[in-house]
Amino acid sequence: MLEGARERRVRTGGIELCVAELGDPGRPTVVLVHGYPDSKEVWSEVAPRLADRFHVVLYDVRGHGRSTAPRPLRGGFTLEKLTDDFLAVADAVSPDRPVHLVGHDWGSVQGWEFVTTARTKGRVASFTSMSGPSLDHFGHWIGRRVKRPTPRRIGQLLGQGAKSWYVYLLHTPVVPELAWRGPLGKRWPGILRRLEKVPGGDYPTSSLPADAAHGAWLYRDNVRARLRRPRPDAYAHVPVQLVTPLHDPFLSERLYDELERWVPRLTRRTLPAGHWIPRTRPDRVAALIDDFVSSVEGGAPGTPVVAAGAHADRFAGQLVLVTGAGSGIGRATALAFAGAGARVVAVDRDAGAAARTAELSRRAGAAEAWAQTADVSDEQAMDKLAATVAAEYGVVDVLVNNAGIGLAGSFLDTTPEDWRKVLDVNLWGVIHGCRLFGGQMAARGQGGHIVNVASAAAYQPSRALPAYSTSKAAVLMLSQCLRAELAGQGIGVTAVCPGFVNTGITSAARWAGVDPEEEKRRRKKSARLYGLRNYPPEKVADAILRAVARDRAVVPVTPEARAMYTLSRFTPRALRGVARLKPPL
Repeated sequence: MLEGARERRVRTGGIELCVAELGDPGRPTVVLVHGYPDSKEVWSEVAPRLADRFHVVLYDVRGHGRSTAPRPLRGGFTLEKLTDDFLAVADAVSPDRPVHLVGHDWGSVQGWEFVTTARTKGRVASFTSMSGPSLDHFGHWIGRRVKRPTPRRIGQLLGQGAKSWYVYLLHTPVVPELAWRGPLGKRWPGILRRLEKVPGGDYPTSSLPADAAHGAWLYRDNVRARLRRPRPDAYAHVPVQLVTPLHDPFLSERLYDELERWVPRLTRRTLPAGHWIPRTRPDRVAALIDDFVSSVEGGAPGTPVVAAGAHADRFAGQLVLVTGAGSGIGRATALAFAGAGARVVAVDRDAGAAARTAELSRRAGAAEAWAQTADVSDEQAMDKLAATVAAEYGVVDVLVNNAGIGLAGSFLDTTPEDWRKVLDVNLWGVIHGCRLFGGQMAARGQGGHIVNVASAAAYQPSRALPAYSTSKAAVLMLSQCLRAELAGQGIGVTAVCPGFVNTGITSAARWAGVDPEEEKRRRKKSARLYGLRNYPPEKVADAILRAVARDRAVVPVTPEARAMYTLSRFTPRALRGVARLKPPL
């Protein structure tokens, strides 16, 4: 039983359902429906996070957990009977108000039935779907690809067919029951820990072998019948939030490509996670449910979320921290994540510039945005920043170590103090960020992503940039080492290597070995050259979002950066020749 939950029994059609409740019954009711082979305890990390604001209800689906099983099992798990169960629970826990429905896996499959059938109208206020499509929509999706095949559609069918391998096995007689009551039931918790990084605790429960054996009839009673003859009127009569895990091994994202046809009021969200997100990302799942239910309760009519850009639903609600966010690539990156619906923390040593970026982020669409002042080269300041962010906003989902300074001049003219300054910001700033925020991601155990902004100078040697190039080369190597170390914890690491980008770094760069007048002249000329190149920081920001979404390791940005990266891999001798050329300054 969930800690602090009130438990009751609800009878329906000869079945007794075990129902648990948390929170104030006077508040809006959120009903959480579990999938296969789970019980209601799959929600044990999500439910308490919602209980302060909502009346949270969980129940064991018939034949699972502490609910009784139908006799006989065959024919006892049809979607029609599951709908009867849901209505009985809704009437018992919220007789006078419609409930907000949330389903995962087969809980979501059931949920689609509940919100597309006429007899549930008025009993459901909203639906959040995770990792479980409507069987009717799925049937029509297959039918359209079979009737009008194209190479792409055939590829989609084959791809989903391969992901659905377990469905075929569950239709075989006796074998699934023997496996779950035997070796598979014993090994399942370890399989989840290895493959999905699901933490231990009160899940799965001891009822797993029986739950999984009974639950095989969910597939046998429904899948073939609905896929062969999908309902033509399976339109959702409530606002729907679709949460798609991007690394789900069982379901393709393409299944939902045509969902707007069936759902007039659709909100799309994604999470960079596997199938069991109620266990691996309970904080984000709870936040997405909270935001959606609150918007529906607050009178927002559930109008569809219209994506603003290619990444508009990929970072919704995620916490993104950007250093050096006061201008240039940092500000552009903060605004790009804001436009994708992220919550943004803009960090800069210039308090006014950070505040301005936070304000612009809110205007650009950030769910929330804050400004923080910190010098990334200051270890104590970064320690304080990490503690403040974790306490006030939560653990960062995406960290962008962008802060950097420029330093040009020959090696022999570069003083030890020059070296210290450039390494303190460009390298140690990245080390501090990775160590502190990456450590928090690892401790949370729910993945994340780190972006370290290096430079094309990391792999293109230059007689004019020995200190700068060295700092950025170190960032590139650090990123690749971290990527190897953190991969097992679901944390991606990307090194972004821009080329000539029109930002203010050239106007503020120092020149070693020259007097102030000559330094001013060289700054002005280099800024003019970068201005003529006119590659905007917004393109770098878009590349950063794309790199996080695709978990890229090294991302050269600008044509010259890509060309130099190719040369560094295949003809490094040519790059060494280019390095000897004197810059036109």
